[in-house]
Amino acid sequence: MQTDSFVQKGAAAQLAVHFNGKAQDFYFLMLPQATMLPVAAAIEPLRIANQVSNTELYRWYIMSEDGAPVVCSNGMTVTPDMPLEQLPQDAVVFVCAGNEPQQTASDSTINWLRREHRFGRRMGAICTGAFALAQAGLLRGQDFTLHWENQPGFIEIYPDLQPSSNIYEITKTFMTCGGGNAATDMMLNLIEERHGKNLAIIIADMCLHVRSGGQMAPQKSNYAVAIGSRNQRLLTALQLMQDSIEEPLSIGTLCDRLDISRRQLERLFSRYLDQSPMNVYSDMRLSHAYALMNETAMSVTEIALASGFNSATHFSRQFKRKFGASPHFFRKGWV
Repeated sequence: MQTDSFVQKGAAAQLAVHFNGKAQDFYFLMLPQATMLPVAAAIEPLRIANQVSNTELYRWYIMSEDGAPVVCSNGMTVTPDMPLEQLPQDAVVFVCAGNEPQQTASDSTINWLRREHRFGRRMGAICTGAFALAQAGLLRGQDFTLHWENQPGFIEIYPDLQPSSNIYEITKTFMTCGGGNAATDMMLNLIEERHGKNLAIIIADMCLHVRSGGQMAPQKSNYAVAIGSRNQRLLTALQLMQDSIEEPLSIGTLCDRLDISRRQLERLFSRYLDQSPMNVYSDMRLSHAYALMNETAMSVTEIALASGFNSATHFSRQFKRKFGASPHFFRKGWV
């Protein structure tokens, strides 16, 4: 939406911010199927910063490749302020993506990102926007992250790039977050660096947002929270399984690593998860395959191998059992 004024009135008491510099400009490049929540979660702290300080500390603009409206992942349409164009020298640009991230950034967009990077623009990515930055070849040697759901597919496509599990990453040149409310945490960090902790606290309160405690916070709840148990051997077993998807560990190897008997391991899983260890492990690998099926162009055989199945036939049978359709008919638009 075109913004006539970046400073709005509000009911909250104002905070005096002593700042004589120019407003910082943020540009949000929305790709087709972008998720709306993290974009709003990134922009609202900027708006509130201006509101509670009664000062134009920030300005924000929405972009699309050609200036045409963008349909988000929830079906809602966003009208941008402008098409891709050369940005001011001190501008910050965020690539905002969501579903089908490997397919939504055109060659024109990728070339524009490369050009703006060469011109020294500080860049970032929200949710799955890191796919576009990787396509542009901009993430080598960088600390970055993207939404946990899309990380398995990203790693298969870009095996030389390793996203972190943190909710956001901020470096001198790149800022990335996993999406959702992580975008608010990331922007509060940037606001605190520029205008102080008191302003960041007020903005968080205005957003009814409890800050995560820093960028090292993980994106997902740990296994202890997920399963309602702090049994260390069970948690270690689950982590070992998660770390060995492509080359699954045998039950014997798991027991050796945990220094327990097979019967003890099976009792642990039965008590806390009501499943056998192998069933839990199989579900992990099938969930991994599901992500690759949706996020990559890998063949069914390649996905089977990447998910620890030596036989594509066995993989297809297990996939159909869990998801109700064989992998060959599961591709987007087929079921």
